This record gives sequence, structure tokens and C-alpha cells, in this order.
Amino acid sequence: MPSPASPHSPATPARPASPARTAALAAAADAVLILVFAAIGRDAHQRGEIVTGVLATAWPFLAGAAVAWLALRLWRAPLALWPAGVGVWLGTVAVGMLLRALTGQIVVLPFVIVALLSVGVFLLGWRLLARAVRRLRARRRPA
Repeated sequence: MPSPASPHSPATPARPASPARTAALAAAADAVLILVFAAIGRDAHQRGEIVTGVLATAWPFLAGAAVAWLALRLWRAPLALWPAGVGVWLGTVAVGMLLRALTGQIVVLPFVIVALLSVGVFLLGWRLLARAVRRLRARRRPA
């Protein structure tokens, strides 16, 4: 009697992730990249307090991403460039800058521009990479 294929054998097609898992991973990726954005910014300006400083810089943007996720219900298609990628990108920066201004943190045009560009590259970039990987995997699946 033949043994069943192992879950990791090439003969067994990979099961797509559940929608809830995909949304959770997408939200986590957004959060991690927002933290990376804050860490890079703090490092560029040679500021101390690594962990607490990064969190202090990142929280308005993390809140902005959460607002975008909830307002636009991005869990329905979290890997899409539109509306998920663009929505979370612009929501992160808009709400993040608003919260920074309301809490007395610095909001100047050059920082807004850098945030728009950096966060856009991060939040749209990983989705573009995910899209490319999914297409490559789809091409490699046997018919």
C-alpha cells in the first residue's frame, strides 16, 4: 500500500492561507514595517532610547494604520494594492501626523514628505513582493 504524501512533498499542493491568517500576517507586516520606519528615522537623527524612543515615534503611525484597517475593513483583501495598500499607507501618514501634531510632536513639511515616501515604499512594496511571489507560485503549480 503506498504511503500518503508528506505535507512537504512536491506532490502535495500548498494550501492557501485562511483569510483570517492572511489578514493577521498582513497587519503584522504593516506594523513591523512602521516600526522599522520609526527606527530608521530615529537612527538617522542619532537619538537615544532605542526601544522606548522607537515606540514613542511609531505609536501615532501605528494608530493611523489601525484606523485605516478598521475604517476601510482591509481584512477583506489585505494583500491588494488598492484599496488596502494605498488606504493603509495614506491613513498611516495622515492620522499619524494628526496625532503627532495633537500631542506636541514635530510635524514639518520635510518630515511629512519623507514619511509619505518611506511608508509608501514599505507598505506598498511588501504587497508588490507578495503579489510577485504569488504569481510565481501559481505558474509553478502543475495543471
